[in-house]
Amino acid sequence: MSTPHCFENPPSKSTACGAGSVQEFGGLTTYVTGPPDSNLAILLIHDAFGFETPNLRKLADKVAAAGYFVVVPDFLYGDPADVGNPKFDREAWLKAHDTEKGSEDAKQVIAALKSKGVSAVGAAGFCWGGMVVVNLASTDDIQVAVVLHPGPLTEDKIKEVKVPIAILGAEIDQYSPPEQLKQLGEILSTKSELDSFVKIFPGVAHGWTVRYNVEDESAVKIAEEAHEDMLNWFSKYVK
Repeated sequence: MSTPHCFENPPSKSTACGAGSVQEFGGLTTYVTGPPDSNLAILLIHDAFGFETPNLRKLADKVAAAGYFVVVPDFLYGDPADVGNPKFDREAWLKAHDTEKGSEDAKQVIAALKSKGVSAVGAAGFCWGGMVVVNLASTDDIQVAVVLHPGPLTEDKIKEVKVPIAILGAEIDQYSPPEQLKQLGEILSTKSELDSFVKIFPGVAHGWTVRYNVEDESAVKIAEEAHEDMLNWFSKYVK
């Protein structure tokens, strides 16, 4: 996971944005939003830029408005990618924030959700978080998965998927090129017992669903199309 796209177009961050609140949940500092008594929950797993980005929290609030209890934990422990720092070492950062560790942390969050009465959990991940979600999709911890412009995915990982999964990719993406995502979709389609969905969005680049410019009408529109696809996928299986 060392190509540039993951670290391009860094978003602004704000600790004050969103309708929810920040609290400890499952051992992690977490943005929480939505009805706390809902037995349906969605776990959103951020990209390299962390859980404080306004577009991500806006999306969390949108998912919560559909009736879900939504958690957005800080899987980076206060250390998001700081690409504006000339001393930022991309490779060292990636080694420090392994997606396998992210998956273990996510399982603790899911256990906390279930301990509060949640009966069904969906998970969506963006770039770095997409790889974490694919790991979760090979377990019984979640009921459904969505990955959006994921980091590199292997055929072996995809072959292990055991829950319904949607993959939303960008036409312009060095990490997960459309051709590769389509091949992974073909592997998923051989699993007759498993519902899957692969969609490539034209004219957009890696990160488009959460790093869009809110003043760019066309960018907002195509990001919202992906958000609706994600919500529709959740509505089929988180119930």
